[in-house]
Amino acid sequence: MAAAVEISSVGKRFDGRGGTVHALDAVDLEIAAGEFVSLLGPSGCGKSTLLRLVAGLSAPDAGAVRVFGAAPDTARRDKHVALAPQSPALLPWRTVRANARLLTRVNRAANGGRRLDDGAIDGLLAEVGLGEFADAYPHELSGGMQQRVALVRAFAVGAPLLLMDEPFAALDEILRAEMRLLLLRLWQEHRTTVVFVTHSIAESVLLSDRVVVMAPRPGRVAAVETIDLPRPRGADTEDDPAFARHVSRLRHLLAGSPA
Repeated sequence: MAAAVEISSVGKRFDGRGGTVHALDAVDLEIAAGEFVSLLGPSGCGKSTLLRLVAGLSAPDAGAVRVFGAAPDTARRDKHVALAPQSPALLPWRTVRANARLLTRVNRAANGGRRLDDGAIDGLLAEVGLGEFADAYPHELSGGMQQRVALVRAFAVGAPLLLMDEPFAALDEILRAEMRLLLLRLWQEHRTTVVFVTHSIAESVLLSDRVVVMAPRPGRVAAVETIDLPRPRGADTEDDPAFARHVSRLRHLLAGSPA
């Protein structure tokens, strides 16, 4: 498969009152088109910083990032990149349907027609259990329902690369498990390239083709775990003995000891 993201010897630092913080150092990573890759590591290891570099929201101080062969800011302007942050960030004065369609309105001419039309978006809302809430407003929804709207909105725009920065972090474990399975269903249908930031080992194993373990600051790639669990995956995937083996290896890698 062709490379969707190429990260070569990337470094990033921030200057503040307390001095210079080296957020990333000599990061090398290549992500294939259609691949689901999770960035896993402790707080402060540069996961979100790396995501922002890929999104073109910040520039590296060393090395280079390419997204579908172009500079990240170019890929972002061409609407080849969608970003799903921790908060659903729904507009309170717009209905569920209007929020789900928002990016297709803003980016009407983007992506060479890959965006979903209104009928397809309504179908996707129904698929994720929101068909009866299409005319509701965000304040009338639970946290999990708001995240479903945000997921539909992210996939609706049709960007070939989706960057997700701990989108389920604020949810309780029951809702988080539900959202993982929903994301899996959507990804398996659309095969969008996904880069997913998480602190959860189990979440990364369930979702990913590969898990990139980030070392503490300065952030760098400490290890890459290929997840050989068969797809499609579902709730019963966690009962597979191979799932437990991946979780155990990643736990050791995060602790800095051999797997």
